[in-house]
Amino acid sequence: MGKFPDIRTQLGNYVDQLVSFLDSTLEGFFDFIYFVSSRTINGIDDFLVWLPWWLFILIIIALGWYFKSIIAGVLYGGFIFLIGTFGLWEDMMTTIAIIVTAVIICLIIGIPFGIWMAFSKGFSQVMRPILDAMQTMPSFVYLIPAIFFFGLGNVSAIFATLIYALPPVIRLTELAIRGVDKEVIESAQSFGSSRWQMLRKIQLPQALPTIMAGVNQTTMMALAMVVIASMVGASGLGEQVLVAINRIDIALGFEAGISIVFLAIIIDRITNGIADKFQKHRGIN
Repeated sequence: MGKFPDIRTQLGNYVDQLVSFLDSTLEGFFDFIYFVSSRTINGIDDFLVWLPWWLFILIIIALGWYFKSIIAGVLYGGFIFLIGTFGLWEDMMTTIAIIVTAVIICLIIGIPFGIWMAFSKGFSQVMRPILDAMQTMPSFVYLIPAIFFFGLGNVSAIFATLIYALPPVIRLTELAIRGVDKEVIESAQSFGSSRWQMLRKIQLPQALPTIMAGVNQTTMMALAMVVIASMVGASGLGEQVLVAINRIDIALGFEAGISIVFLAIIIDRITNGIADKFQKHRGIN
């Protein structure tokens, strides 16, 4: 039998050469990203740690009350208080800082890309297989270029989280813009509205509930990367889970794990509440 041709080594070498080329050519760009990301994470983290614990809990209660109900607000405040009693307060703040930074970057990139895809079928056809690959690629694979470009630490976690969490907001933004009633668009066109005016005054407001669903999914996927990102040196609750695994420390593993669950519940419910508020405000059922 003939030997099956092995292209694995050659293909791997091409990818390695591409990554090395990007690292050497765009070194200043990656340094800029590192600087901005690290400053943003540290700034948010320092601010959250500076806040008195009781004030932060009151803010969570107020958000839960406004977007859901008073019972939900008190429950969310209780969750945050429990995390503090576990001795994981600063780790929680670091995790929130990483998630907030990652989600902000995802929205800055994702919403414009989703709008572009909604207006351009050609660009949409190019982007869809890329988004499919980003969503189906094992999340551990993203850690390799993250380490190569940014080294160990929270910035690498942001990079890996960005690739993993970006597709939902892009897809749902495109879907939302495309799903706006064509009769409304035709009516706006008949009154001489420009494309920018239609986008700003009609399409984005009508699409906002669906876009908020994309924000919710992106946020939850960013939170799902917390433990995986700890493998590239990201601090926070994920790091505590990793420590617990290495030590086979059931108590620490449970406390850090349930803290992540508490955060996931709070973030999911509040972001869903924001989407519901927008939906009621627009009168969309």
